[in-house]
Amino acid sequence: MTKPAVVYSEKLKVSFGPHVFPCDKYWLLDARLQAEGLLTQVDVVEPEPATPDDLALVHLPDYVKDFMNSEYTEAIMTSEIPINEAIRDFFLLTTGGTILAGRLALERGRALNIGGGWHHAFPDHAEGFCYLNDIAIAIRRLQERGAAKRFAVIDCDLHQGNGTAVCFARDPDVFTFSIHQEHLYPIKQKSDFDIGLPDPAGDELYLDHLSREVPKIYDNHRPELVCYVAGADPYEDDQLGNLGITKEGLLQRDKIVIGEAGKRGIPVFAVLAGGYAKRTADVIDIHMNTAKTLIAE
Repeated sequence: MTKPAVVYSEKLKVSFGPHVFPCDKYWLLDARLQAEGLLTQVDVVEPEPATPDDLALVHLPDYVKDFMNSEYTEAIMTSEIPINEAIRDFFLLTTGGTILAGRLALERGRALNIGGGWHHAFPDHAEGFCYLNDIAIAIRRLQERGAAKRFAVIDCDLHQGNGTAVCFARDPDVFTFSIHQEHLYPIKQKSDFDIGLPDPAGDELYLDHLSREVPKIYDNHRPELVCYVAGADPYEDDQLGNLGITKEGLLQRDKIVIGEAGKRGIPVFAVLAGGYAKRTADVIDIHMNTAKTLIAE
């Protein structure tokens, strides 16, 4: 039986400086996966950095040039994190990881990129904590190679996947779904299907929407591959939002998104996106549940 894949690199050890984004979550998650023996159930694969040609599948030439040169231009400075060569290389590596995870999911059925989920990046500018839209780049690369035709992006981060919505606005083969806190960053774009929740929403309302709508998306759009944006930031103790979802609620979320795909034989690759709990250990717990669900289903 083919094992699921986990995409990870020790080179992800970078810092954004004093910042709410917990950069250490990647290697802490890897250490936890090792400590609990879960990595014996998967193949761990090292990613290669995305190339300028990969970036050009989604991002405009001037923006690619600015980013590759780490130039603090108008299009770059719309991000809320600094830019330097180390951070540039971090985004290239996590984007390469998402490309690889998408390909491996088609081959194996399941893959997790420990990284990625930069869903706020637009073709022509950075936004939020995102310089590259790795989700869009990975799907465009798979489309270019003819690996799959129909895709669904199931974005369950706290914040709307605004950049991803724009990237696929004119592509009927890619269905974009975002469930998020409505009265919160960013300025909303139009996904194929958006659910903007009140704050706090709580587990019952959140899971009711997901259990009803995710199966419909799978049945009606019939994707050949699902990208699951498994943000940890809907959590009730997150510093940037107030959706009020418990760890158990987020675990049930994972089981709906991944499990309903499994029932239909649809491959899934997951990216971790955001997570800003006061205790980084809580972020790791949530990502661990996603990893366990992905491996088990």
